[in-house]
Amino acid sequence: MRVAKLIFVVDSQLEVCRVARECLEATGYAVHVVSSADLVSAARLKQPALILIALVPQSGSGLELCRRLRNDRFLAPTAIVCLLDKVIEEQRVLALESGADDCIAQPFSPRELGARVQAVLRRSPQPGAAGSGDTADLVIDSWAMKLFFRGTEIATTSLEFRLIEYLARHRGQVFTRDVLLDAVWGDMQFVTPRSVDACIRRIRQKIEPDRKKPTLLKTIRGVGYRLDAPTLWRSATNEDCDCPACSAKPAAARFPAVNASRRRPTA
Repeated sequence: MRVAKLIFVVDSQLEVCRVARECLEATGYAVHVVSSADLVSAARLKQPALILIALVPQSGSGLELCRRLRNDRFLAPTAIVCLLDKVIEEQRVLALESGADDCIAQPFSPRELGARVQAVLRRSPQPGAAGSGDTADLVIDSWAMKLFFRGTEIATTSLEFRLIEYLARHRGQVFTRDVLLDAVWGDMQFVTPRSVDACIRRIRQKIEPDRKKPTLLKTIRGVGYRLDAPTLWRSATNEDCDCPACSAKPAAARFPAVNASRRRPTA
């Protein structure tokens, strides 16, 4: 029997939570409504696949919850979806910069909520699983900044590690060079899209069996890059063990906010 994926709904707005719970349960998910005060401890215990947070207008509590989850070593890779009071670009940008994977404006239909949640879960790493039927090629220990490729530790620079961790957290999603620059390089000066290309080449030298025909870290011509390698996050409960088998739980993953509006000099 297939076990339903667990979703937490934060009870900042009771009516919104009721509607969301009914929609998600009808789609086949197990849903727990939790208070914002108990969220972190409950999530560490239950390890939900996704957390749904309704942002209260004129309040920064929901955004602060997103940041707390993203900065928690056990919960950082957990998928987060924010429910917005209305379609306001500023709200959406703030939510994404605070760590949300997606935003849904109210009112929403049950079909839309189910589809958006399913889409986020498809591209998010799940605790203890690299994907249906997959064997993990990569094991990431975000806390110690260690990368393992097929059982062997791979030496990386901090930039290389942050780049592959970011791509692994969004496995299967294509990113442009500009988005990767903002997410990984952040506010570093004098960087260009070629900086991404150079970092990608170095990573491929370390993980691709054939660099001329990459199968794990792919170039999507005319767009950017995509990581297809199945990935596990090393367990924080087995910190003394470097074995990939100890990757039953996700560890930390911290990503700078994306600021796509920033311009950089081109070479």
